Amino acid sequence: MPATLMRRLRLGALLCAAALLSGCAAVTVSAISPADYLQQRRGDILTTGKLSASASEVLRIIGSDIAACEANTGSCRADLARSELLSDEQRLATLSELWLESALAEEKQGGHPSAELLAAWLESARYAYAYLFYTTRTPGQRAFEERQTQIRDYYNYAVQKAVGNLFRHRGEYRPDGHVIRVAGWQIDSELSALRLPDDGTLPEELLPATSLSFSGLRNVYRRDGFGADLVAVMPKPPASKGDYVPYQETRFPVVTALIRFDGNSLQEVLATQQLLVMLVDPTRSESTRMAGQELPVAANFTAGYGLWLARSGFGVQALRTLFGRADGISRPQVHLMQPYDPNKRTIVMLHGLASSPEAWINVANELMGDEQLRRRYQIWQVYYPSNAPLAANNAAIRKALAATLAQFDPAGKATAANDMVLIGHSMGGVLARLMVSDASNTLLDAITEEYNLKGKKAEKVRAGLAPYLNFTAMPQVNRAIFIAAPHRGTSFANHKVARWIANLVTLPITMLDQLSDAAGSLAQLDTGSSEPLRIPNSIDNLSDKDPFVRLVADLPISPKVRYYSIMGNDTPDLPLAESSDGVVPYASAHLDGALSEKVIPSWHSVQESPQAILEIRRILRLPDSLP
Repeated sequence: MPATLMRRLRLGALLCAAALLSGCAAVTVSAISPADYLQQRRGDILTTGKLSASASEVLRIIGSDIAACEANTGSCRADLARSELLSDEQRLATLSELWLESALAEEKQGGHPSAELLAAWLESARYAYAYLFYTTRTPGQRAFEERQTQIRDYYNYAVQKAVGNLFRHRGEYRPDGHVIRVAGWQIDSELSALRLPDDGTLPEELLPATSLSFSGLRNVYRRDGFGADLVAVMPKPPASKGDYVPYQETRFPVVTALIRFDGNSLQEVLATQQLLVMLVDPTRSESTRMAGQELPVAANFTAGYGLWLARSGFGVQALRTLFGRADGISRPQVHLMQPYDPNKRTIVMLHGLASSPEAWINVANELMGDEQLRRRYQIWQVYYPSNAPLAANNAAIRKALAATLAQFDPAGKATAANDMVLIGHSMGGVLARLMVSDASNTLLDAITEEYNLKGKKAEKVRAGLAPYLNFTAMPQVNRAIFIAAPHRGTSFANHKVARWIANLVTLPITMLDQLSDAAGSLAQLDTGSSEPLRIPNSIDNLSDKDPFVRLVADLPISPKVRYYSIMGNDTPDLPLAESSDGVVPYASAHLDGALSEKVIPSWHSVQESPQAILEIRRILRLPDSLP
C-alpha cells in the first residue's frame, strides 16, 4: 500500500474518532421564508390539517411523536393526561387539538353515530375551555400568544359543530324538558339573551356563518371573540288569511353560541359531564361573562343580512309589482334587519322605482358594519309597491310604520320610536320628503280651487281625497337624507321609453280596492274633457309636468327635521345648476335649507357608491342636537 494512501487513511480515522468523541454534533442552520415562518407559528389542525408545531413539541417531550400518537390516539391522550413533565397549559392545549383531530377524522369518514361525533366535539371544547379559564395564567396574560388564539379557535369551532349536531339531532336525543342526555353528557340550554318569537317557534336551520360566502357584498363585517357565530333561519310566517300585517322581524337573525362547562376548578371542569349551551344576540350583547372573565362575543353582522337578500327573490318580485303581475306586492312591508331593539334609534330606508331593499345592499351592510352606528341604530327597510301613485304610497307607508311602532312600542316611549331617520333614494327620497312635510289643507284647497268645487260636492271630493292629500310631518322623525330624489320631477319620465313603460304599469285589483274612495272622487271632477281623470301611476308622478309633484315641491318641511341631500353628477362638463345624474337633474334634487349637499361623480344609483356611503355615515354620526 503506498505511503500516501496510508497517511490519508490514518487522517480519516482520526477525524472519525474526533467526531465520535464530540458526540457527532451535526447541527445545521438555514433561513426560512415568511410563509414557512407563519406556518410554523400558526399552522395547526384547522389551518393545515396537521397537528401544530406546539402539539408536536409536547408529544416529543413525553417520548412520542405525531405518527405514533395518531396510530393509537386513545393511548396517546392517556399518556398526555398522566404526564408530570408538562404544564397544565401544554397538556390541555394539546388534548384539545387531538380531540379536534379525532372529530374531524370521524366527520370525514361519516360512518360514526352522531352521539360519538358529538362527544368528540365536546371534549375538544372542554379542554380548550379548561385551558382558557382554569390554568395559572389568565387569558389577558396570554393575550399576545399564538397558542391561545389557536385554542380559542378550537373552542369556537368545536362549539359550532357541537351545537349544530345538537340542533340537527335534537329529536333523537330525547330531551327531558330542556335537558338533553346524550353520549354521557347532560346538556341544558339558556336562551334568555336571545329574542325568539312569542310562540316559541324554533329555527328551521342553524347555519355556521363561516360556511357562507356572498357575492355582491363589498365587505363581510365580523367581530372576533368568544363563541361560534351562526345564522338562525326562522320559518316563513304563515300567509295572512285575515288582517294585513305590515311588519316582519328578520327571518335570519345572527346568533352566537357558547358552551359553559360545570365546575369551579380545573379538576371539576375535567370531571364534569354537565354543560350549558348559551345562545345570545350579538347585536345586543357585545360581551359575556364566562368563568369570571368578561369576554367579547364573536359575531358575523353580514351573514344574516346576506342570506336574507340571497333568498328573497326581490329582483323578480319588484318587476312583477311594477307591472301589476301576480306574486307582486300591493301594500308596504316593513322589514326589521335585526330583532326589534327598543334602545336603538331607527333608520328607515325607502327604495326607488321598480326597486326593492336590494337598492341598499351595500349601504345597509356598511352601516351595520360600523361599530359606532351599530350601537346606536337599527335598520328598517320599507318594501313598497313602486307602481302606486306617490300620494297612495305616502299614506300607506305612514300607516305601515305606525302599525309597526304600535306593535313593538305601544306607549311610544322607546328610543326606537323617537328621533327616527329617513333615508330615501330616487322616488323613495320624494316619499321621505312627503313624510316630513306639512300639507295641512294646501293640496285639498288647490283641488277645490282648480275645479271650482262648492257645497256638498266639494265636501265629498275632499273627504275622498283627504287620506292621501291631507297629511302632516311624522312626529317621530327628526332627520332625513334625500339621495338623487326628483323633488320637482324629471323630464326623463316624459321620454318615449318611460311613457311606454308607464303605459304597461298596471295597478292590481287589490290596490284599486284600496284606492276606491280616491278613484270615486277623481271621477266626480269636471275636467272639461269627455274622459274622466284616472289614478296616475308612479311614473306619471315622476314627470316634471305632473300636477301632484309640482304642488308638493313647495310644501314646508317640519322645522324639527334636519335634512341633507346627496346627488350624482353624470354630466361633468356642464355647470352644476344644469347638471344631472342621467335621470334626475340637479335642479330637481336640490333643496334649499339642507344642512349639507354632497354632489358625487356618479350615475343615478349613487346611493351604492363608497362616497355616498361615507357621507351617510358622517351624517348619522352627527350629534342629535344642533350647535
